[in-house]
Amino acid sequence: MNAGPLAGLRVVEISAFVAAPLCGMTLAQLGAEVIRIDPIGGNIDVNRWPLTAEGNSIYWSSLNKGKKSITLDLKSDEGQRLATELICAPGNGAGIVVTNLPTRGWLDYDTLRALRPDVIAVTLTGNHDGTPAVDYTVNPSSGFPTATGPADGVTNHVLPAWDVAAGLYLALAVVGAERERQRTGEGQSVTLALSDVMLATVANLGYVAEVQVNGTGREPTGNHVYGAFGRDFATADGRRIMIAAMTGRQWAAITTATGLAERLAHIEPMLGVDLSTDGGRYQARDAIATVLTPWFAARTLSDVEELFTRHHVLHSVYRDFGQLVTEDPRCSAANPLFAEVDQPGIGTVLTPRSPLAFGRGEPGPAAAPVLGADTTSVLTGHLARTFEQVNALLNSGAVSDSSCGVAP
Repeated sequence: MNAGPLAGLRVVEISAFVAAPLCGMTLAQLGAEVIRIDPIGGNIDVNRWPLTAEGNSIYWSSLNKGKKSITLDLKSDEGQRLATELICAPGNGAGIVVTNLPTRGWLDYDTLRALRPDVIAVTLTGNHDGTPAVDYTVNPSSGFPTATGPADGVTNHVLPAWDVAAGLYLALAVVGAERERQRTGEGQSVTLALSDVMLATVANLGYVAEVQVNGTGREPTGNHVYGAFGRDFATADGRRIMIAAMTGRQWAAITTATGLAERLAHIEPMLGVDLSTDGGRYQARDAIATVLTPWFAARTLSDVEELFTRHHVLHSVYRDFGQLVTEDPRCSAANPLFAEVDQPGIGTVLTPRSPLAFGRGEPGPAAAPVLGADTTSVLTGHLARTFEQVNALLNSGAVSDSSCGVAP
């Protein structure tokens, strides 16, 4: 298996929660050496839900796959010196730090640059002015909660979409800044505000311009696809299925599979719409749904899926997380994305590699480290500390290493 396109890159991650850890994991899955530094005992996300029966965080292990973990007393001078030394360690692919923590004092960019002039510091903030924000406070202002679900309230999503997007932006920032450093020999500070990720996305999808140009904003339409035809329907056995027609061919597939082409065609003169267009189908969405609803209600999910697969209808079955794992073959080792990996403290679980499939190959799925398990190997391997020096640091409480019996 290829070592990955980012082999030779070393990134120090000092983070918590979703976005910055996702950045580090994304880089690690592509072959970078990612060293996560946590305070002794773990950062504020070390025990985040969901947990195993023994109290180990499934969340933490899921977002730290493929990394190395070291634990330092970051409140002490010695712990801060070790972290700084690791960030600024020599090497063509080193000198990179990613964080979503306040960049003051020892973590200040100018402080780091004084030690390594070409250092790259990628920092996530809440708002562009440095004030705090998290996904759950950014999302209410995005417009999406008021455009999602029924018209008489707001609906927050459980997917931390802005954190996920920010994590991928951060990974791109690392690669972009490192490429520029190769070209110019210069490092830089890159900052990203979580709220700017939201604002840029809302604008890039046209919702800002829609308000400015048309004087209107997106209104909630339940589970209908905006500007085309798509909606969920209940089957006879109590399951739900989503269908969508984004093209004329996809619309024809629906009318053919259901055998309702003639009845659906009556909608056009009745409402004065053209069902051969996305706009026409969207305008007639309620009438179309009225015709289709009894058809779904008279058939089981398996019957519907068989017909839709045969006629190439664009569709997907609604599943909860349990049904995803037990029913969907894409969420199994049959998909090259996954492999069964023994995750210490968690168990044997389906673990993905990077969803990017490179022609030359990429590293396979990897487990997350046990918190602090790599402290000794990193200090001896990257900072040239002797084992005697590491033992002294362990005894002083400046560092901890779970691999040698010093509990984090």
